[in-house]
Amino acid sequence: MIKATDIAIIRDGRTLVDGASLELTPGRFCVIIGPNGAGKSTFLKVLSGELKPDKGTVTYADRDVTRMAPRDLAALRAVLPQSTALAFPFTALEVARMGAVAFGSLEPSIAARRALHRVDLAGFEGRSYHGLSGGEQQRVQFARVLAQLPEPVQGGIPRTLFLDEPTASLDIGHQIAVLDIARDFARGGGAVLAVLHDLNLAAEFADHLVIMHRGKIIAAGSPEDTLTDETVSNVYGIRGAVGRFPPPRMPFVLPQSRMVGASS
Repeated sequence: MIKATDIAIIRDGRTLVDGASLELTPGRFCVIIGPNGAGKSTFLKVLSGELKPDKGTVTYADRDVTRMAPRDLAALRAVLPQSTALAFPFTALEVARMGAVAFGSLEPSIAARRALHRVDLAGFEGRSYHGLSGGEQQRVQFARVLAQLPEPVQGGIPRTLFLDEPTASLDIGHQIAVLDIARDFARGGGAVLAVLHDLNLAAEFADHLVIMHRGKIIAAGSPEDTLTDETVSNVYGIRGAVGRFPPPRMPFVLPQSRMVGASS
């Protein structure tokens, strides 16, 4: 569906992404984790077609993403960026409606209202976006994405959500609710790629976990295979006690201070 091969991004002599390859397939929720500066967001921008790689290729069903028209690309994928700044006094409904103006069979305002309801913001339609809390703004932006692609498959063609830190600023209840919606999108036949910092949420929701460090993909596979004490220590520079729940053996992480056991 979406295939990235040997991607490299170089800025000011510094390699931000170094030879990264990844394939996104329908029905799979892929999560990228790694420390700050690992290249996660940059790689997501390349995969979503927002950033042209200095080396390598990204294809959507064998079509070079850099040669696709913006409208064609927007019909296939929606992007939730890490942060969004709005200069004008839009309402929550107006922001969500921005995603629905060109795609889908629903009238844009109906699609936007339904998306706001899905993210627990029914009744917020007339509220000023700038008057909302950070977490509420984040959910409005997620509603915009859902209004753009309300269905994971259209005309037999699977679509993709790119979510860069979708749980930022959210309480734990809404973190799980947002990721549940994303997982349902994948289960419905679409593909999802999310960048997360919470290792336990990544372990719970990822079908495929990608670990990046210093621009490289250092591990990829199921959470139970990739999330280990050694990986947590090497990537994050801390001691991590990775435990295992009973079947299906989902890992959980109890991070420990660098100082734990330092004198022993």
